[in-house]
Amino acid sequence: MTWLVPLPVIMPLLGAAVTLLLRRRPVLQRAVSVLVLSATLVVAVLLLASTATGAPLTVAVGGWAAPLGIVLVADRLAALMLVVSAAVTLCVLVYSIGQGMADGDDAVPVAVYHPAYLILTAGVTNAFLAGDLFNLYVGFEILLAASYVLITIGATRSRIRTGTTYVVVSLLSSLIFLTAIGLIYAATGTLNLAQLAGRLDALPDSLQLGLQSMLLLAFGIKAAVFPLSAWLPDSYPTAIAPVTAVFAGLLTKVGVYAIIRTQTLLFPDGPAGGVLLVAALLTMIVGILGAVAQSDIKRLLSFTLVSHIGYMLFGIGLASSAGLSGAIFYVVHHIVVQTTLFLAAGLIERRGGTTTLDRLGGLARLAPVLGVLFFVPALNLAGIPPFSGFLGKLGLLQAGVDAGGTLAWVLVAGSVVTSLLTLYAIGRVWNLAFWRTPHASMPADGGARAGRALPRMMVGATLALVVLGTGLTVVSGPLFDLTSRAATELRERQPYVHAVFGEVP
Repeated sequence: MTWLVPLPVIMPLLGAAVTLLLRRRPVLQRAVSVLVLSATLVVAVLLLASTATGAPLTVAVGGWAAPLGIVLVADRLAALMLVVSAAVTLCVLVYSIGQGMADGDDAVPVAVYHPAYLILTAGVTNAFLAGDLFNLYVGFEILLAASYVLITIGATRSRIRTGTTYVVVSLLSSLIFLTAIGLIYAATGTLNLAQLAGRLDALPDSLQLGLQSMLLLAFGIKAAVFPLSAWLPDSYPTAIAPVTAVFAGLLTKVGVYAIIRTQTLLFPDGPAGGVLLVAALLTMIVGILGAVAQSDIKRLLSFTLVSHIGYMLFGIGLASSAGLSGAIFYVVHHIVVQTTLFLAAGLIERRGGTTTLDRLGGLARLAPVLGVLFFVPALNLAGIPPFSGFLGKLGLLQAGVDAGGTLAWVLVAGSVVTSLLTLYAIGRVWNLAFWRTPHASMPADGGARAGRALPRMMVGATLALVVLGTGLTVVSGPLFDLTSRAATELRERQPYVHAVFGEVP
């Protein structure tokens, strides 16, 4: 099964090359993209099936053994993230194809969209499988290079402006990450994660704290942790709907994944746990207060995205098996639900001509299917029983209660308040956009597309994610069991090290 490990990186890269050659054949471009991402999903499922009950799978790229060569590692956490990311990117791709076909213009999405989208996918999968810090850095740079193209597609003034902000912030984060990599190599002589797991423990505490802080700063920007999240609400909503959805649902979670991986493998007893808990509380509260104040659905969802990153940090900061398990479960849930809500927001914009709440109304009567597509994931995000959002929050709250201490109890209270305010924000969207009398100017304000029937392919892709998000509730027991075993594997560290070296180096 080890031969499967590099495929989630190789297939999207080869697919990107093929779709670039087919830039004048849009039908073939779409077919190749869907085929590549479908195959990636199948491979990811096979990797998860293998690692769920077995040891991590490793591959030394080019036959160069670790620590000198590049090693790819698929453990339970990485395999689970591969499955969720492949499913989400496939659904978003189908949505974007439906959008382009419905608009009657083969150039929308433009020819470069498919190659850039597949390169983005390759960057994400490479980051999940990276067995050394430099390859993790390369994964981030691959996905960021592709995201620069995707976020400015259309080249409107607002997209160029926000894309520039996104580029500057991302470059700053990359510079900090690269500096940390250089310092870590100077201090330990290696960048291999399995080897670092032993060598970093021998460094003085002050040096460990400095290196840990730099990595947290770099990944905190990518994950949009407060106060490093100011760039996100202005950057994501201006892109086209499928790009906004995949960025919001997936890219910030790559940063969260990097935090989980480095905190558990490199700094398991590091002193930054308290800092993470404080950051988690501030991210939750500031993010949700920003959401409550918004009058545009996309910006409101962007602020809830920031807020719910706090839940994941909560579990990571607790540094317990229960906390890590809850954090991983919540990452899986949030990738699916947040992507679904942004796709639904794209449908709202298409049907109503805008996402501004003051100019919407009556969508529940005008487009009842759209009402379902928004209502179900919205309840899930708010944490209404019995959805996976409720179960994920319950797992984190239980972990906080078990941990005890003043800060943990403050986080428990903050989590409950954030959940209630999320429900208020989502309920406000429902009342204004769906429930009240239709706004008189709504059809005209939307231009030529407003009031048209929703394209079936866009609705189908969104519905597939609604079903997937609801399905997480159905399989929550086995999923929690898997995240618990993944958390145990992360905390033990030895399974990861043994998979790479066979013994502790």
